Amino acid sequence: MKEIKIESTLTVFDDFNELPKNIASLMEQAMEAREKAYAPYSKFLVGAAIALENGEVVTGSNQENASYPSGLCAERTAIYYAGAKYPGVKMITMAITAGSTLHQTMTPIPPCGACRQAIAEYEVKQNEDIEIYFMGETGKVAKSHSLANLLPLVFDKSAL
Repeated sequence: MKEIKIESTLTVFDDFNELPKNIASLMEQAMEAREKAYAPYSKFLVGAAIALENGEVVTGSNQENASYPSGLCAERTAIYYAGAKYPGVKMITMAITAGSTLHQTMTPIPPCGACRQAIAEYEVKQNEDIEIYFMGETGKVAKSHSLANLLPLVFDKSAL
């Protein structure tokens, strides 16, 4: 028997103003999407924006439902829209921002497990990393060079 150590590495920016210009623009689009979230139950609004290889940007926001499992997170809304509207076009970068209407969120909020799995599917499908930047409403912004960095033991088609 042996022990295996798994690590993730993030780059952390002190605030939004430290981001490269193109990433700041993408995050601003995620912020605009966050304002369109429908979250009457959780009061937790999330916006996502994805930069595609063809120069297009798609956005998504979380959409809740009284039947809780029927809602959809912002990241999956955006990634599924990108996959449906631009099949075969690589996803390069994703920006995510989350905030509560009940209190201010100032720490980076990463994608949930279900969203990580959905993003992993597209990262594996395109055989290329998707950079992921995530933040709260304000404060630090974290960057992961890939989804595999956030979900190191990814479940994909090779297991089927």
